[in-house]
Amino acid sequence: MSVSTDLQLDPFALAKELSGKHFIGGEFRPAASGQTFPVVNPATGETVAEAASGEAADVDAAVASAKAAQKEWAKRPARERGKLVAECGRILDAHKEEIAKLIALETGKALRTESRVEAGVLADAFVFFGGLAPELKGETVPFNPNMLTMTVREPVGVVGAIIPWNVPLLLMALKIAPAMVAGNAVVVKSAEEAPLAVLRVVQLINTVLPAGVVNILSGYGPECGAPLVSHKDVNKVTFTGSVETGKIVYKTAAEKLIPVTLELGGKSPMIVCGDADMDQAIAGAIAGMRFTRQGQSCTASSRIFVHDSIHDAFVEKLKEKVNAMKMGDPLDESTDIGTIVSPQQMDRVLSYIALGKEGGATAHVCSAMPNSETLTKGLFVQPHIFTGVKNTDRIAQEEIFGPVCCIIRWTDYEDVIAQANDTEYGLAATIWTRDLKLAMDAVHRLEAGFVQVNQNLVVQPNLSYGGVKTSGLGKEATLEAMLEHFTHKKTIIINMK
Repeated sequence: MSVSTDLQLDPFALAKELSGKHFIGGEFRPAASGQTFPVVNPATGETVAEAASGEAADVDAAVASAKAAQKEWAKRPARERGKLVAECGRILDAHKEEIAKLIALETGKALRTESRVEAGVLADAFVFFGGLAPELKGETVPFNPNMLTMTVREPVGVVGAIIPWNVPLLLMALKIAPAMVAGNAVVVKSAEEAPLAVLRVVQLINTVLPAGVVNILSGYGPECGAPLVSHKDVNKVTFTGSVETGKIVYKTAAEKLIPVTLELGGKSPMIVCGDADMDQAIAGAIAGMRFTRQGQSCTASSRIFVHDSIHDAFVEKLKEKVNAMKMGDPLDESTDIGTIVSPQQMDRVLSYIALGKEGGATAHVCSAMPNSETLTKGLFVQPHIFTGVKNTDRIAQEEIFGPVCCIIRWTDYEDVIAQANDTEYGLAATIWTRDLKLAMDAVHRLEAGFVQVNQNLVVQPNLSYGGVKTSGLGKEATLEAMLEHFTHKKTIIINMK
């Protein structure tokens, strides 16, 4: 079941080569049951590959492989582990165009505006965490002059990493790179909508890593994800996905008393003040809503609070800019906006659009549907900008995960801060103003884990990322995350009397 590791720039051919495979113990394997499920190009409705359908037997094999490899991996000096992880990054950088095309094919994310960017940050994450290996150090403690007292950092063991479909490459890297550097072995469960590019990544990095340190399974949550979380030899779970599934993961992990990291949903507020730089704020709204990703982002700025004095001008300029964006084939270099990932997700998005219209809000429909005959079955949804929305409306409170944003007028600063915080989520928030004093007040009062002023950067290595409230538990992407989530601290006392 070998697949060449040579650079392959035809994503359709590569998808077929990767069909029907897990990667366990340094090699490709079919599912124990022999079962597969289709991987569909959301731009055309065409089945481009089959993915191995993992179940408990596959989880057992992958965890056993990781457990056996972890003991020897942890014995290696931390800097040696770091060098190998950084080398993974260099290999992935050489293959980033190939990986970008593959992720565009299976998720419908536009190659130029989304997939190529993600593939580049993927490689950077491995290099970043590889360089942090020397920071796996403990402390000396002034406990007693006659006792040498110190702490050391030790790996937790086998890590189960469950990743989503919207940014699978980056979010996998932010889980497995620090876990490996810290001395752990990993079993990844990919999202059923996007199993191919991450499988290719695991194959490529296994050209430098010892067999079994990183394994990957594809499959559905109940059959594959649940057995991974509950497995007796999994010592830590890191999960990105929905709030509902996150709660199930948390409950299962609690039965075993193992630590979890959860990055869940969001309904991020963007507060635009009357003195904001209009062009800067419009660009921030487009980037923040992730329109190029069809709004499929947990940090999407889907609640945009615009001061009454500039509301109408803001709406007109935003519509103008979004209208100029081109929807089309994700693999076409001229495409700005790709597709929704699956029919189920598309139905969800369309139901919220209908709900907003029924509730009396005004829908401003932007951009034009692609006119190519080959894309008639594609999962394209035009961006919808709703005005006349109340913060209590369902489209303003519930995570849609689609190209739908709500613009809400405001006049009173205290009221808009209260409205921004009036949500079960607390992942990200932004405020746009030239008033430094007001900005500093807002960043401390906004209930979110990732707050920005006059910009809307996406998640990247070295920026602590994670939410509060139902948006999750724990932080990712930093040295702190590596130490706190993938090691435990051991206290050692030596009596020298």
